[in-house]
Amino acid sequence: MIAFFSDLDNTLIFSYKHDIGKEKRCVEIYQGREVSYITERTYGLLKYAASRLLFVPVTTRTEEQYRRIDLGVGVPSYALVCNGGVLLINGQEDAGWYRESVEMTADCQDELWKAAEILERDENRSLEVRNIRNLFLFTKSRCPEESVDRLKEELDMNRMDVFRNGVKVYALPKSLNKGAALQRLREKVKPEQAIAAGDSAFDLPMLAEADVGIAPQILGKCCKPEGEIRLMEPDRVFSERLLEFVISSFL
Repeated sequence: MIAFFSDLDNTLIFSYKHDIGKEKRCVEIYQGREVSYITERTYGLLKYAASRLLFVPVTTRTEEQYRRIDLGVGVPSYALVCNGGVLLINGQEDAGWYRESVEMTADCQDELWKAAEILERDENRSLEVRNIRNLFLFTKSRCPEESVDRLKEELDMNRMDVFRNGVKVYALPKSLNKGAALQRLREKVKPEQAIAAGDSAFDLPMLAEADVGIAPQILGKCCKPEGEIRLMEPDRVFSERLLEFVISSFL
């Protein structure tokens, strides 16, 4: 069995703000609006791949946010949400996995509290500070670069990671990463091979932990991915490129 661990946003699905062509289908509706799409070709490729390997969505989205997505390929046997802190098995949360995640991040709770205090004082903050199940923090900032810099200056960066994604700002324990989640699930499921795909700094640990990682070429320019990485040319939508590579190379 081959396991395919894939990020969702900007890897397989794209917000309405992205131009992915006219041949697309809606995969997420929020407050009555269509907010995320997948190309028709991506849908066909994913449906084919998901029927022949173990497809595992891996996302920083909360469980509630993840459940808004319908890729049209059925409920995955396994899905990792909250940056790997929560495991869904056939759509149901695995309580034991979450307990282990809380234990893994217990020594960083003081840093999470400190991060919350810093963000509460941040004049650039444009959204309430959200504590996601005592695993990590999330907010939005009018000047995310400044918010991130302030967190990095005041937090123990040996224990914590700080990321920005557009205007979104995250503070989370180093132990809560997608690579650790891939390793944990790999020990549980024992696939013969693990492939991973992702587009951002959140995905770097997962790409490094997999036997083969797949990323857009731009990630290789702005970061230094470790491990066996395949960088996809930007001539087409990343989701199509990566799925074509998975199918031609592993199926």
